[in-house]
Amino acid sequence: MCGRFALKATPVELATSFGLDQCADFGPRYNIAPGTDIAVVRRAPDGKRVLGLLRWGLVPNRTRDPAKLPMLNNARGESLADKPSFREAYLRRRCLVPASGFYEWSGAGGAKQAHYITLKSGQPMALAGLWESWTAPDGSILRSVCIVTTGPNSLMKPIHERMPVIIAAMHWSDWLAAPVETIVPLLAAYPADEMHAWPVSNRVNKTAEDDAGLVEPMSA
Repeated sequence: MCGRFALKATPVELATSFGLDQCADFGPRYNIAPGTDIAVVRRAPDGKRVLGLLRWGLVPNRTRDPAKLPMLNNARGESLADKPSFREAYLRRRCLVPASGFYEWSGAGGAKQAHYITLKSGQPMALAGLWESWTAPDGSILRSVCIVTTGPNSLMKPIHERMPVIIAAMHWSDWLAAPVETIVPLLAAYPADEMHAWPVSNRVNKTAEDDAGLVEPMSA
């Protein structure tokens, strides 16, 4: 799964990296948790690439009462085409979630250790996502998103059994707009030799903690 991540890149930096035509304003965050609004890159109806803030926790557009729905933070890549909660978004509403890195925990019980995982290049990751638009009875609209996961690569395997799907820059346009039958190969683990990970402070366990020190390697 993917339950926490960081994004320290500025809107200007992301506009350049992702070739955005429009970008919402936001500040750096080092402990992004489900239930909050996160930066999401989508393809607009006119073909432009835009970044907006969507709620992390997918609400399918046919949901009657989101309060009764489990928090759909992640979607397993292996079953996107089969699960009713994700199938329509997978076909028509794919997106990219920019991240400087993500957190995962190894170990069991109270002995779990937090790790921060990022790209060796230092460039932002583009996590595969799905988004939805849900209209409330009062007419207000909630746009929400989930992050797609897959099995681990060799770097992640000692840490956790799942990892987010990371889309390489050369395939961003494919993930956003190509026919679904052509993007199945993208639902794979990112090359381990292009990533690195290190243990960090378990302060990240508390959502109130949000500072640059969270991503620093834990001192011996």
